[in-house]
Amino acid sequence: MRLHFHLVAQIIAALREIFVDQRHADRVIERVLRERKKWGARDRKLFAESVYDVVRWWRWYWRLAGFHDERWSDWAALTDRQIWAVWTAYWVVQDGEWPGFDEVKGLSQEAILERAKEPAPDAVRASIPDWLEEKGQRELGQAWPKLRSALNQQAPVFLRVNTLRATRDQVLEGLAEAEIEASAVRSLPDAVKLGKRTPIFRTELYRSGWVEVQDAGSQRIAPLLEVEPGMRVVDGCAGGGGKTLHLAALMGNKGRLLALDVHQWKLDELRKRARRAGVDCVETRLAEGSKTFKRLAGSVDRLLLDVPCSGLGVLRRNPDAKWKLQPEELERLQQLQREILQQQARLVKPGGKMVYATCSLFPSENEEQVRAFLAENAAQWELEEELHLLPGQPPGGDGFYAARLRRLE
Repeated sequence: MRLHFHLVAQIIAALREIFVDQRHADRVIERVLRERKKWGARDRKLFAESVYDVVRWWRWYWRLAGFHDERWSDWAALTDRQIWAVWTAYWVVQDGEWPGFDEVKGLSQEAILERAKEPAPDAVRASIPDWLEEKGQRELGQAWPKLRSALNQQAPVFLRVNTLRATRDQVLEGLAEAEIEASAVRSLPDAVKLGKRTPIFRTELYRSGWVEVQDAGSQRIAPLLEVEPGMRVVDGCAGGGGKTLHLAALMGNKGRLLALDVHQWKLDELRKRARRAGVDCVETRLAEGSKTFKRLAGSVDRLLLDVPCSGLGVLRRNPDAKWKLQPEELERLQQLQREILQQQARLVKPGGKMVYATCSLFPSENEEQVRAFLAENAAQWELEEELHLLPGQPPGGDGFYAARLRRLE
Protein backbone atom coordinates (compact mmCIF):
# COMPACT_ATOMS: atom_id res chain seq x y z
CA MET A 1 0.00 0.00 0.00
CA ARG A 2 1.38 3.40 -0.97
CA LEU A 3 1.73 5.76 1.99
CA HIS A 4 1.58 9.54 1.80
CA PHE A 5 3.91 11.28 4.21
CA HIS A 6 1.38 13.98 5.15
CA LEU A 7 -1.10 11.32 6.26
CA VAL A 8 1.42 9.47 8.42
CA ALA A 9 2.62 12.77 9.88
CA GLN A 10 -0.97 13.48 10.91
CA ILE A 11 -1.15 10.04 12.57
CA ILE A 12 2.01 10.85 14.53
CA ALA A 13 0.60 14.24 15.56
CA ALA A 14 -2.65 12.61 16.72
CA LEU A 15 -0.75 10.05 18.79
CA ARG A 16 1.23 12.87 20.38
CA GLU A 17 -2.01 14.59 21.39
CA ILE A 18 -3.40 11.38 22.87
CA PHE A 19 -0.33 10.33 24.85
CA VAL A 20 1.63 13.50 25.59
CA ASP A 21 -1.30 15.93 25.88
CA GLN A 22 -3.55 13.23 27.41
CA ARG A 23 -6.52 13.92 25.13
CA HIS A 24 -9.27 11.41 24.39
CA ALA A 25 -8.52 9.36 21.28
CA ASP A 26 -12.06 9.47 19.89
CA ARG A 27 -12.21 13.25 20.15
CA VAL A 28 -8.80 13.72 18.53
CA ILE A 29 -9.78 11.46 15.63
CA GLU A 30 -13.16 13.14 15.25
CA ARG A 31 -11.59 16.62 15.16
CA VAL A 32 -8.91 15.67 12.61
CA LEU A 33 -11.44 14.04 10.29
CA ARG A 34 -13.72 17.06 10.59
CA GLU A 35 -10.84 19.39 9.65
CA ARG A 36 -9.61 17.23 6.73
CA LYS A 37 -12.73 17.37 4.60
CA LYS A 38 -10.77 16.75 1.38
CA TRP A 39 -9.50 13.37 2.51
CA GLY A 40 -10.98 10.46 0.62
CA ALA A 41 -12.58 7.40 2.21
CA ARG A 42 -9.31 5.42 2.04
CA ASP A 43 -7.27 8.07 3.86
CA ARG A 44 -9.95 8.63 6.49
CA LYS A 45 -10.20 4.91 7.19
CA LEU A 46 -6.42 4.45 7.29
CA PHE A 47 -5.98 7.39 9.65
CA ALA A 48 -8.66 6.33 12.14
CA GLU A 49 -7.76 2.64 12.17
CA SER A 50 -4.02 3.31 12.46
CA VAL A 51 -4.43 5.67 15.41
CA TYR A 52 -6.76 3.30 17.25
CA ASP A 53 -4.54 0.27 16.55
CA VAL A 54 -1.36 1.96 17.76
CA VAL A 55 -3.15 3.22 20.88
CA ARG A 56 -4.62 -0.22 21.56
CA TRP A 57 -1.30 -2.07 21.12
CA TRP A 58 1.06 0.68 22.29
CA ARG A 59 2.97 -1.34 24.87
CA TRP A 60 3.52 -4.27 22.47
CA TYR A 61 4.72 -2.08 19.60
CA TRP A 62 6.92 -0.13 22.01
CA ARG A 63 8.71 -3.40 22.71
CA LEU A 64 8.96 -4.28 19.03
CA ALA A 65 10.47 -0.86 18.35
CA GLY A 66 13.34 -1.85 20.65
CA PHE A 67 12.72 0.46 23.61
CA HIS A 68 13.11 -0.47 27.28
CA ASP A 69 9.82 -1.78 28.62
CA GLU A 70 9.95 0.17 31.87
CA ARG A 71 9.73 3.45 29.92
CA TRP A 72 6.67 2.64 27.84
CA SER A 73 4.33 4.84 29.93
CA ASP A 74 6.65 7.79 30.54
CA TRP A 75 4.36 10.09 28.60
CA ALA A 76 6.05 13.33 29.71
CA ALA A 77 9.34 12.20 28.14
CA LEU A 78 7.82 10.78 24.95
CA THR A 79 9.44 12.14 21.77
CA ASP A 80 8.30 12.29 18.16
CA ARG A 81 11.15 9.95 17.22
CA GLN A 82 9.78 7.33 19.63
CA ILE A 83 6.25 7.75 18.29
CA TRP A 84 7.54 7.30 14.73
CA ALA A 85 9.38 4.14 15.82
CA VAL A 86 6.30 2.67 17.50
CA TRP A 87 4.13 3.46 14.47
CA THR A 88 6.77 1.86 12.22
CA ALA A 89 6.66 -1.33 14.27
CA TYR A 90 2.88 -1.34 13.88
CA TRP A 91 3.08 -0.79 10.13
CA VAL A 92 5.69 -3.50 9.58
CA VAL A 93 3.68 -6.06 11.54
CA GLN A 94 0.30 -5.14 10.02
CA ASP A 95 1.23 -4.31 6.43
CA GLY A 96 4.57 -6.07 5.95
CA GLU A 97 6.13 -3.13 4.10
CA TRP A 98 8.87 -0.73 5.09
CA PRO A 99 7.65 2.91 5.17
CA GLY A 100 10.86 4.38 3.74
CA PHE A 101 10.56 7.86 5.28
CA ASP A 102 13.59 9.74 6.64
CA GLU A 103 11.97 9.68 10.09
CA VAL A 104 12.43 5.88 10.35
CA LYS A 105 16.12 5.74 9.41
CA GLY A 106 18.10 3.74 11.93
CA LEU A 107 15.28 1.28 12.51
CA SER A 108 15.36 -2.27 11.15
CA GLN A 109 12.47 -4.23 9.72
CA GLU A 110 14.25 -7.50 10.44
CA ALA A 111 14.86 -6.54 14.07
CA ILE A 112 11.19 -5.64 14.57
CA LEU A 113 9.99 -8.96 13.18
CA GLU A 114 12.58 -10.87 15.21
CA ARG A 115 11.46 -9.22 18.46
CA ALA A 116 7.87 -10.25 17.69
CA LYS A 117 8.97 -13.91 17.91
CA GLU A 118 10.67 -13.53 21.29
CA PRO A 119 8.92 -14.54 24.56
CA ALA A 120 7.17 -11.69 26.39
CA PRO A 121 5.11 -11.35 29.59
CA ASP A 122 1.35 -11.64 29.14
CA ALA A 123 0.79 -7.98 30.04
CA VAL A 124 3.26 -6.87 27.35
CA ARG A 125 1.95 -9.16 24.63
CA ALA A 126 -1.65 -8.22 25.47
CA SER A 127 -0.59 -4.56 25.69
CA ILE A 128 -2.06 -3.66 29.09
CA PRO A 129 -0.59 -2.18 32.29
CA ASP A 130 0.85 -4.65 34.82
CA TRP A 131 -1.64 -3.60 37.50
CA LEU A 132 -4.56 -4.35 35.19
CA GLU A 133 -3.17 -7.80 34.37
CA GLU A 134 -2.81 -8.55 38.09
CA LYS A 135 -6.29 -7.29 38.92
CA GLY A 136 -7.85 -9.20 36.03
CA GLN A 137 -6.27 -12.44 37.19
CA ARG A 138 -7.27 -11.78 40.80
CA GLU A 139 -10.92 -10.86 40.17
CA LEU A 140 -11.76 -12.87 37.06
CA GLY A 141 -9.46 -15.88 37.34
CA GLN A 142 -9.58 -18.36 34.47
CA ALA A 143 -12.01 -16.18 32.50
CA TRP A 144 -9.49 -13.33 32.29
CA PRO A 145 -7.27 -14.47 29.34
CA LYS A 146 -10.26 -14.87 27.03
CA LEU A 147 -11.77 -11.54 28.14
CA ARG A 148 -8.40 -9.80 27.81
CA SER A 149 -8.15 -11.03 24.22
CA ALA A 150 -11.70 -9.88 23.43
CA LEU A 151 -10.95 -6.39 24.75
CA ASN A 152 -8.22 -5.97 22.13
CA GLN A 153 -10.59 -6.59 19.21
CA GLN A 154 -12.22 -3.81 17.21
CA ALA A 155 -15.83 -3.33 18.26
CA PRO A 156 -18.66 -3.46 15.69
CA VAL A 157 -21.01 -0.53 15.28
CA PHE A 158 -24.60 -0.85 16.47
CA LEU A 159 -27.50 1.55 16.02
CA ARG A 160 -30.63 1.85 18.13
CA VAL A 161 -33.77 2.67 16.18
CA ASN A 162 -35.60 5.61 17.72
CA THR A 163 -39.11 4.14 17.78
CA LEU A 164 -40.57 7.62 18.32
CA ARG A 165 -39.50 8.46 14.76
CA ALA A 166 -39.34 5.23 12.77
CA THR A 167 -39.53 1.43 12.73
CA ARG A 168 -36.57 -0.87 12.32
CA ASP A 169 -37.77 -1.90 8.85
CA GLN A 170 -37.86 1.76 7.81
CA VAL A 171 -34.31 2.27 9.12
CA LEU A 172 -33.01 -0.82 7.33
CA GLU A 173 -34.66 0.39 4.12
CA GLY A 174 -33.10 3.83 4.55
CA LEU A 175 -29.66 2.33 5.17
CA ALA A 176 -30.00 0.17 2.06
CA GLU A 177 -30.91 3.23 -0.03
CA ALA A 178 -27.78 4.94 1.31
CA GLU A 179 -25.78 1.83 0.33
CA ILE A 180 -24.87 1.10 3.95
CA GLU A 181 -24.69 -2.59 4.78
CA ALA A 182 -26.72 -3.40 7.90
CA SER A 183 -28.74 -6.18 9.50
CA ALA A 184 -31.30 -6.52 12.28
CA VAL A 185 -30.18 -7.92 15.63
CA ARG A 186 -32.64 -10.69 16.46
CA SER A 187 -32.11 -10.61 20.22
CA LEU A 188 -32.78 -6.86 20.46
CA PRO A 189 -36.01 -5.41 19.03
CA ASP A 190 -34.61 -1.98 18.15
CA ALA A 191 -30.98 -2.81 17.29
CA VAL A 192 -29.23 -2.71 13.92
CA LYS A 193 -25.67 -3.86 13.28
CA LEU A 194 -23.60 -2.21 10.56
CA GLY A 195 -21.62 -4.45 8.23
CA LYS A 196 -18.62 -2.11 8.37
CA ARG A 197 -17.65 1.14 10.06
CA THR A 198 -19.49 4.02 8.39
CA PRO A 199 -19.69 7.76 9.18
CA ILE A 200 -23.31 7.43 10.23
CA PHE A 201 -23.41 10.95 11.71
CA ARG A 202 -23.36 12.33 8.16
CA THR A 203 -26.47 10.47 7.08
CA GLU A 204 -29.98 11.87 6.87
CA LEU A 205 -31.18 8.99 9.07
CA TYR A 206 -29.06 10.27 11.93
CA ARG A 207 -29.74 13.96 11.36
CA SER A 208 -33.49 13.24 11.33
CA GLY A 209 -33.31 11.44 14.68
CA TRP A 210 -34.25 8.01 13.35
CA VAL A 211 -31.22 6.32 14.90
CA GLU A 212 -28.72 6.67 17.72
CA VAL A 213 -25.31 5.06 17.83
CA GLN A 214 -25.57 2.74 20.83
CA ASP A 215 -23.79 -0.52 21.57
CA ALA A 216 -25.82 -3.73 21.70
CA GLY A 217 -24.87 -4.34 25.33
CA SER A 218 -25.88 -0.82 26.27
CA GLN A 219 -29.28 -1.40 24.65
CA ARG A 220 -29.96 -4.15 27.20
CA ILE A 221 -29.83 -1.77 30.19
CA ALA A 222 -32.85 0.54 29.80
CA PRO A 223 -35.39 -2.29 29.15
CA LEU A 224 -34.24 -3.97 32.38
CA LEU A 225 -35.76 -1.03 34.31
CA GLU A 226 -39.27 -2.02 33.15
CA VAL A 227 -40.54 1.53 32.58
CA GLU A 228 -44.06 2.29 31.37
CA PRO A 229 -45.69 5.39 29.85
CA GLY A 230 -46.75 7.94 32.46
CA MET A 231 -44.18 6.93 35.06
CA ARG A 232 -41.91 9.26 36.99
CA VAL A 233 -38.39 8.10 36.11
CA VAL A 234 -34.94 9.40 37.05
CA ASP A 235 -31.67 8.73 35.23
CA GLY A 236 -29.34 9.56 38.11
CA CYS A 237 -26.05 9.53 36.14
CA ALA A 238 -27.29 10.56 32.71
CA GLY A 239 -24.03 11.62 31.06
CA GLY A 240 -24.54 12.27 27.35
CA GLY A 241 -27.98 10.68 27.56
CA GLY A 242 -27.89 7.54 25.41
CA LYS A 243 -29.82 5.49 27.94
CA THR A 244 -32.01 8.48 28.85
CA LEU A 245 -33.25 8.68 25.27
CA HIS A 246 -33.78 4.93 25.19
CA LEU A 247 -35.92 5.20 28.33
CA ALA A 248 -37.93 8.01 26.72
CA ALA A 249 -38.67 5.82 23.71
CA LEU A 250 -39.70 2.91 25.94
CA MET A 251 -42.04 5.29 27.79
CA GLY A 252 -43.59 6.39 24.52
CA ASN A 253 -42.47 9.94 25.33
CA LYS A 254 -45.16 10.03 28.05
CA GLY A 255 -44.51 10.72 31.71
CA ARG A 256 -41.71 12.58 33.43
CA LEU A 257 -38.09 11.61 32.85
CA LEU A 258 -35.53 13.54 34.89
CA ALA A 259 -31.90 13.37 33.77
CA LEU A 260 -29.35 14.24 36.46
CA ASP A 261 -25.62 14.72 36.09
CA VAL A 262 -22.79 16.61 37.78
CA HIS A 263 -21.54 18.03 34.44
CA GLN A 264 -23.60 20.77 32.82
CA TRP A 265 -21.95 20.33 29.41
CA LYS A 266 -23.18 16.72 29.27
CA LEU A 267 -26.72 17.83 30.04
CA ASP A 268 -26.47 20.50 27.33
CA GLU A 269 -25.49 17.81 24.86
CA LEU A 270 -28.40 15.65 26.04
CA ARG A 271 -30.87 18.45 25.34
CA LYS A 272 -29.56 18.73 21.77
CA ARG A 273 -29.89 14.99 21.26
CA ALA A 274 -33.40 15.00 22.74
CA ARG A 275 -34.55 17.69 20.29
CA ARG A 276 -33.17 15.70 17.36
CA ALA A 277 -34.89 12.54 18.64
CA GLY A 278 -38.25 14.29 19.13
CA VAL A 279 -38.20 13.67 22.89
CA ASP A 280 -39.98 16.24 25.06
CA CYS A 281 -40.62 14.28 28.26
CA VAL A 282 -37.03 14.76 29.47
CA GLU A 283 -36.04 17.43 31.97
CA THR A 284 -32.34 17.94 32.69
CA ARG A 285 -31.07 19.07 36.07
CA LEU A 286 -27.59 19.61 37.46
CA ALA A 287 -26.97 17.42 40.51
CA GLU A 288 -25.70 20.01 42.97
CA GLY A 289 -25.50 18.08 46.22
CA SER A 290 -27.86 16.49 48.72
CA LYS A 291 -30.64 19.08 48.24
CA THR A 292 -31.29 17.77 44.74
CA PHE A 293 -32.01 14.31 46.08
CA LYS A 294 -33.89 15.31 49.23
CA ARG A 295 -36.57 17.03 47.15
CA LEU A 296 -37.10 13.82 45.17
CA ALA A 297 -37.01 11.34 48.06
CA GLY A 298 -39.66 8.61 47.89
CA SER A 299 -41.31 10.00 44.75
CA VAL A 300 -39.78 8.03 41.87
CA ASP A 301 -41.25 4.96 40.15
CA ARG A 302 -38.02 3.96 38.45
CA LEU A 303 -34.35 4.92 38.93
CA LEU A 304 -31.44 4.17 36.62
CA LEU A 305 -27.93 4.42 38.10
CA ASP A 306 -25.41 3.94 35.30
CA VAL A 307 -22.58 4.83 37.67
CA PRO A 308 -19.05 6.05 36.85
CA CYS A 309 -16.74 3.04 36.58
CA SER A 310 -13.43 1.74 35.24
CA GLY A 311 -14.92 1.25 31.76
CA LEU A 312 -13.14 -2.09 31.35
CA GLY A 313 -16.07 -3.54 29.41
CA VAL A 314 -15.84 -0.90 26.69
CA LEU A 315 -12.05 -0.83 26.17
CA ARG A 316 -12.60 -1.97 22.59
CA ARG A 317 -14.10 1.45 21.87
CA ASN A 318 -11.89 3.47 24.22
CA PRO A 319 -8.47 1.76 24.17
CA ASP A 320 -6.68 4.83 25.54
CA ALA A 321 -8.64 4.48 28.79
CA LYS A 322 -6.43 1.59 29.93
CA TRP A 323 -3.37 3.85 29.80
CA LYS A 324 -5.02 6.70 31.70
CA LEU A 325 -6.72 4.69 34.48
CA GLN A 326 -4.70 4.08 37.66
CA PRO A 327 -5.38 1.74 40.62
CA GLU A 328 -5.96 4.65 42.99
CA GLU A 329 -8.54 6.10 40.59
CA LEU A 330 -10.35 2.76 40.54
CA GLU A 331 -10.50 2.78 44.35
CA ARG A 332 -11.98 6.29 44.21
CA LEU A 333 -14.58 5.16 41.69
CA GLN A 334 -15.65 2.23 43.85
CA GLN A 335 -16.17 4.54 46.81
CA LEU A 336 -18.17 6.90 44.58
CA GLN A 337 -20.32 4.00 43.37
CA ARG A 338 -21.20 3.10 46.95
CA GLU A 339 -22.09 6.69 47.77
CA ILE A 340 -24.29 7.14 44.69
CA LEU A 341 -26.12 3.89 45.37
CA GLN A 342 -26.84 4.73 49.00
CA GLN A 343 -27.78 8.35 48.33
CA GLN A 344 -29.99 8.00 45.27
CA ALA A 345 -31.77 4.78 46.27
CA ARG A 346 -33.83 6.96 48.62
CA LEU A 347 -35.52 8.52 45.60
CA VAL A 348 -37.47 5.34 44.84
CA LYS A 349 -40.97 4.98 46.31
CA PRO A 350 -42.07 1.74 47.97
CA GLY A 351 -42.85 -0.79 45.25
CA GLY A 352 -40.61 1.08 42.80
CA LYS A 353 -37.54 -0.31 41.08
CA MET A 354 -33.91 0.64 40.52
CA VAL A 355 -31.23 -0.58 38.11
CA TYR A 356 -27.58 -0.33 39.10
CA ALA A 357 -25.34 -0.61 36.02
CA THR A 358 -21.71 -0.31 34.96
CA CYS A 359 -19.64 -0.93 31.84
CA SER A 360 -17.09 -2.81 33.95
CA LEU A 361 -16.25 -6.50 34.21
CA PHE A 362 -14.83 -6.41 37.74
CA PRO A 363 -17.01 -8.00 40.45
CA SER A 364 -15.71 -5.34 42.87
CA GLU A 365 -17.59 -2.73 40.83
CA ASN A 366 -20.58 -4.91 40.07
CA GLU A 367 -22.17 -7.70 42.08
CA GLU A 368 -20.04 -7.00 45.15
CA GLN A 369 -21.42 -3.44 45.28
CA VAL A 370 -24.98 -4.75 44.98
CA ARG A 371 -24.44 -7.43 47.64
CA ALA A 372 -23.00 -4.86 50.05
CA PHE A 373 -25.96 -2.53 49.45
CA LEU A 374 -28.47 -5.33 50.02
CA ALA A 375 -26.68 -6.42 53.19
CA GLU A 376 -27.09 -2.92 54.59
CA ASN A 377 -30.66 -2.48 53.36
CA ALA A 378 -32.12 -5.99 53.56
CA ALA A 379 -35.38 -4.74 55.10
CA GLN A 380 -36.02 -2.33 52.22
CA TRP A 381 -34.67 -3.87 49.02
CA GLU A 382 -34.58 -7.17 47.16
CA LEU A 383 -32.73 -8.30 44.05
CA GLU A 384 -34.95 -9.23 41.08
CA GLU A 385 -32.58 -9.82 38.15
CA GLU A 386 -28.93 -9.49 37.11
CA LEU A 387 -27.21 -9.19 33.74
CA HIS A 388 -23.58 -10.11 33.04
CA LEU A 389 -22.72 -9.12 29.46
CA LEU A 390 -19.25 -10.00 28.14
CA PRO A 391 -17.42 -8.19 25.31
CA GLY A 392 -17.83 -10.01 22.03
CA GLN A 393 -20.64 -12.21 23.37
CA PRO A 394 -23.36 -12.61 20.67
CA PRO A 395 -24.45 -10.37 19.07
CA GLY A 396 -21.02 -8.83 19.65
CA GLY A 397 -21.63 -5.96 22.07
CA ASP A 398 -19.48 -4.60 24.87
CA GLY A 399 -19.21 -5.73 28.48
CA PHE A 400 -21.85 -4.51 30.94
CA TYR A 401 -23.26 -5.41 34.32
CA ALA A 402 -26.75 -4.52 35.56
CA ALA A 403 -28.93 -5.47 38.49
CA ARG A 404 -32.62 -4.62 39.02
CA LEU A 405 -33.68 -4.14 42.63
CA ARG A 406 -37.20 -3.57 43.99
CA ARG A 407 -37.98 -1.43 47.01
CA LEU A 408 -40.24 -3.40 49.32
CA GLU A 409 -43.70 -2.12 50.17
